[in-house]
Amino acid sequence: MVHSPFKGVIPALVTPFLNGEVDEKGFVALVERQIAGGVHGLVPVGTTGETSTLSHDEHKRVVELCVQTARGRVPVIAGAGSNSTDEAIDFVRHAKTVGADAALVVTPYYNRPSQEGMYQHYKAINDAVELPVFVYNVPGRSGVDISNDTLVRLSKLPNIVGIKDATGDLTRISLQRVTCGPDWVMLSGDDPTALGYMAHGGHGVISVTSNVAPDACATFMNACVGNDWETARYWQDRLIKLHKALFLDSSPGPTKFALAQLGLSTEDVRLPITPCSDAVRPAIVEAMREAGLV
Repeated sequence: MVHSPFKGVIPALVTPFLNGEVDEKGFVALVERQIAGGVHGLVPVGTTGETSTLSHDEHKRVVELCVQTARGRVPVIAGAGSNSTDEAIDFVRHAKTVGADAALVVTPYYNRPSQEGMYQHYKAINDAVELPVFVYNVPGRSGVDISNDTLVRLSKLPNIVGIKDATGDLTRISLQRVTCGPDWVMLSGDDPTALGYMAHGGHGVISVTSNVAPDACATFMNACVGNDWETARYWQDRLIKLHKALFLDSSPGPTKFALAQLGLSTEDVRLPITPCSDAVRPAIVEAMREAGLV
């Protein structure tokens, strides 16, 4: 595990828009800011990147831009999920073709496959493309919850290397650590509980908050990785209200509002997501203030 490049804080990047189109210049600037802030990797076109409302061409272009901008300085884990196995394979193949270091593949949503269906979904991807793949478990969005037993089966496949766990259930990680083996990479997908996740043996977090506060999130995660829990708790206390505030309205609306307050992006989102409501904006600004951002 010490040799894995997939650890630390890895922002789930927003996709900035300008006049209804992907703002490529703005995206490149956001990626550069993240790298300058000390992050340990990048995830383009995940949920926070509004992948569900990007066209396939836009999706692939954003992945290409991220890889080109990163230039190998940090690993890129390309969002590549779909509820169609063939479509997910296409996204993973593209990610490999353009030089991404891994793919993040969400459990199939809406069609609610069985545990065997989810296993076969990931096995088909494993068999089709030689690229490291992370399972993304987010039952609140996908409607299915992949079990630890299924993850044990998947961990034996050569290209299924780990998980992004957005359940907030910290008991799962200890069981995975015991049953999936020392090479299984465990990344939190939930900023507020990432401190506990790391204490249970996690390796990092795919973070929404890092979009807004890369330096602070990197410092927090460096403390966790270094077992400096006193420093980690200090940063947890500074960031916890921001972690929560960025989900006071449908994501990534609050995150794009926060970035707009810093002059880094427009607030533009794509329907059915709408801009952050006026009612929650003061709480976001206050959380940014407590985090030392404004």
